[in-house]
Amino acid sequence: MGRFSYDSNVTVDFDDRLLAHLQAVIGAKLRRGESFYFTWVDDGSTGDGRTTIWLHPRVSLAYKYFGKREATLNRAWIERLMLTANSPAGLRLMPEPEQRNTTDHE
Repeated sequence: MGRFSYDSNVTVDFDDRLLAHLQAVIGAKLRRGESFYFTWVDDGSTGDGRTTIWLHPRVSLAYKYFGKREATLNRAWIERLMLTANSPAGLRLMPEPEQRNTTDHE
């Protein structure tokens, strides 16, 4: 389990693989100077609600990974997450789609 920290006030645990994909999407948006919402469903241990934060380029973020190895990123997942991040509702978590094999020829 990795840990995402927002502005030293909000901390949430995500699977390392998911966290790596979130870092790629959030980093791309913030590098372009884009602000957006990020919403997730809270773990049952913290009360079954949901949390929404407003991300902007001047906010302090930290990504802490449990594992030492970097995840291989799934481009399809990044694209799906980016679509939600670009929507009015903002970034939302979704399951990882199957990895497309770009070496196969049809």
